[in-house]
Amino acid sequence: MASVVPYPSLQFQLLGLDEKVRQGPTLVPDPPPVESVAAEAVKRLRAGLEASIAARLTSGSELVRSLERRRREESLPTAIAAIDTLLGGGLARGKVTEMAGRGLRFSVVMASLAAATSIGEAATLIDVGDHFDPQIGAAAGIDLQRLLWVRPKTMKQAAAAAEMLAATGFQLVVLDAGLPPLRGRIPDAGWVRLARTAEAHGTALFISSPYALTGTTSEAMIVMGP
Repeated sequence: MASVVPYPSLQFQLLGLDEKVRQGPTLVPDPPPVESVAAEAVKRLRAGLEASIAARLTSGSELVRSLERRRREESLPTAIAAIDTLLGGGLARGKVTEMAGRGLRFSVVMASLAAATSIGEAATLIDVGDHFDPQIGAAAGIDLQRLLWVRPKTMKQAAAAAEMLAATGFQLVVLDAGLPPLRGRIPDAGWVRLARTAEAHGTALFISSPYALTGTTSEAMIVMGP
């Protein structure tokens, strides 16, 4: 059975619009092209750079690459004047630095983490020996909100963690091997992989161990006395 529903007259009021309402199309100015906006941003950033760098920039991608190269030329200080002087300013980004021996080795690790996190860098401590105490770390100046603490059981797990974390953007990766006897070993090929990962991502990879482990893959070797 079909039924007819009457339409209220209000539904047809749009057909009788007043002439003042029915106006012609309005021209809207074209939005500014994206490229010009990006170009202005590049100009502003270029103005704040050194003249020798700014003269070579023609695009935003070149600007990013230039800033990244300049960032990698910098070092991460350990905040220990004698060690920073010895290393030419601190831990080199994109390189492996090893500190071997006993003495105050872990104190240097703590100072390096405190220095890095205090300037806003994300850092990670791969603590094979399980020696880190968060309360002591905070008292030493480490920003715990910028620190990832990893506690692997073996050196093999430590190497895998270091490679993964360096590839994910951590600017300082510290691997502390603990005290002898060490829990396993990392083959020479593993150290080569870590060095290449650090170089590819601009990560300062700091190895702390009771005796030399990295061989020729390290940029610098610090030997701590008893």
